[in-house]
Amino acid sequence: MKLFDLKCLRDLSLGRLLLAFAALAAMALPRPAVAQFTVTSQATLLDRIQIEDLLINYYGSLGSGGEDMAQFYTEDAVLDVNGLIYTGKKAIQGAYTQTPSASAPAPRGKFHMLMSNPKIVVHGDSAVADVIWTGIISDTVKAPPRLVEQGREHDELVKRGGRWLLQKRVITSDGGLPEFYEKTYRDR
Repeated sequence: MKLFDLKCLRDLSLGRLLLAFAALAAMALPRPAVAQFTVTSQATLLDRIQIEDLLINYYGSLGSGGEDMAQFYTEDAVLDVNGLIYTGKKAIQGAYTQTPSASAPAPRGKFHMLMSNPKIVVHGDSAVADVIWTGIISDTVKAPPRLVEQGREHDELVKRGGRWLLQKRVITSDGGLPEFYEKTYRDR
């Protein structure tokens, strides 16, 4: 079957003919790529849950005082916090003791770090995770909680010995940036 027959073309008015050609031309134009959404499969479900548990345990340990934060990382890991780069477990553990917030007195009340909107993509023994984090302080049980900081993180993870570990972590503040990071901060 022919797409256009000459007899058909004669029967069309000029306006309809132009409309038909415009429609054909529009179909031939390149189209923007449609965003690819990841779908968790049965094969990746357990890994995704284990990665989410790792991140929840990590956030639960923040501000605890004596926690070995480097346990969540590979030996050669890179931690980038608002442009300050720490490489290796020893340097990463040091990052939690060198910032003013680490040596400052603990905030009065309760501090919680929330993790939201996790997007975790697993590819065998490697994965990428992107989350939004929000720091909240409740000064007293009666006072309303206060948002004190918020930002994003991008994590690259690897599975070693059946355990997921952070290999590269990029943390970017979007609000409540501590003064300590003003010189190194870059919006990414």
